[in-house]
Amino acid sequence: MNFWHSMVWRTDGIRVISPVKWRRFDGMVGALWEAESQAGANGYYLAADPRIMIFFDDVSSRVRISNQNGDFERNYRPLTRAIYIPAGVPMWTTSTSLHRFSHLNLHLHKDRLLRFLSPSVGQAAALSALKQPAELQDAPGLQVLAGLLAEELDNPSRHEVYAESLVGSIVTGLLEISEQGAGKADGRLTQAQMNKLAARIDALGDCRMTVAEMAATVGLSESWFANVFKQTTGKTPLQWQLARRIDLAKKLLLDNDLRVAGIAAQLGFSDQAHFTKAFRQVSGETPAAWRRMLQVR
Repeated sequence: MNFWHSMVWRTDGIRVISPVKWRRFDGMVGALWEAESQAGANGYYLAADPRIMIFFDDVSSRVRISNQNGDFERNYRPLTRAIYIPAGVPMWTTSTSLHRFSHLNLHLHKDRLLRFLSPSVGQAAALSALKQPAELQDAPGLQVLAGLLAEELDNPSRHEVYAESLVGSIVTGLLEISEQGAGKADGRLTQAQMNKLAARIDALGDCRMTVAEMAATVGLSESWFANVFKQTTGKTPLQWQLARRIDLAKKLLLDNDLRVAGIAAQLGFSDQAHFTKAFRQVSGETPAAWRRMLQVR
């Protein structure tokens, strides 16, 4: 399949520090980038085709991404080492510090992916998987595959079927694929979806998201998400979210210089009484009593 990707992108504060190495395959384009990003650098990316980015260095503490109009106040998360972006999904990035990075970009034609996946999982499951974003921070297997593919892009030495097979393994290792559609095979969220939710909510200062925002994070409708979330965790989305807010509150209570009222405000509770009631509901103790118990130990 003769394919060249279509992509709109704008960057400010990011410069390429070595020539881009790229190769064109059957329905795929692979590119190896090395660049430097200034503190405060930003980028906007929108591709007409699905794509995968795999970073060879951990950039999660240096780069934030958003899919909602570049809103880095509430709707952002750390950029993981491996990420799949469905066709037509915009992405904004911002850098928090000066750093150099290298990453593998894979641009993939939808029909080529369907031709690869459908014989094994069925067309419906393949289509479902292609619509759902996927992000992994700990992906040693994908890192190895990406390294082998990067070597082949840098110094081609084998038939292109070798590189295409590496791309296929990366795709199946990253996409959330099930025979009945991602996240729906047994009425439960996948571990990758739960990891994505946890990373997203932990990146927020107050651990607060609407159910609609949580559902959008894992690519499900709000009604379906609420149902499978309860089956997965035994809690409603808001109960789970409250538990994570209380866990964060416990960490903040370790700092005796922080007042309980200040922690309540930081975590978005209406007042100290609301915070105390919620804290007791989850932990069985008031914030003040929990702090005193820590001091006694």
